Amino acid sequence: MKKNDLILIFGILILALFFYGGMHLWQKSHTDDSTYVEVKIDGEIYGTYPLDEDIRERIESADGGYNILVISDGKASIEEANCPDKICVNHRAIHYSGDSVVCLPHKLTVTVVGGQEDEIDASTN
Repeated sequence: MKKNDLILIFGILILALFFYGGMHLWQKSHTDDSTYVEVKIDGEIYGTYPLDEDIRERIESADGGYNILVISDGKASIEEANCPDKICVNHRAIHYSGDSVVCLPHKLTVTVVGGQEDEIDASTN
């Protein structure tokens, strides 16, 4: 390998890194920064609700069950449910991207989409 070959290779690598970094910044500046919760029942989207609005929504499942979703102060939680174990009701309020509340008897999931990610590993929560 000659000295000119090494300079060419390093130049190409620098351009590639610059291009990748520029594209990453462009994509970040052109994405929607809204944070919302996505509610699914049995894997199907039931609805989406913004975290920046206070909401109280009764969510009916096909088996006659219900969960009451409350969004307040940028956090979402299940306030009430007629499931037998009430794990979803006792779960902490969620607000970080990827956080979820699950009600297995009603096949319900509430997941935060977008927004800030939790700095702590999920296994420590």
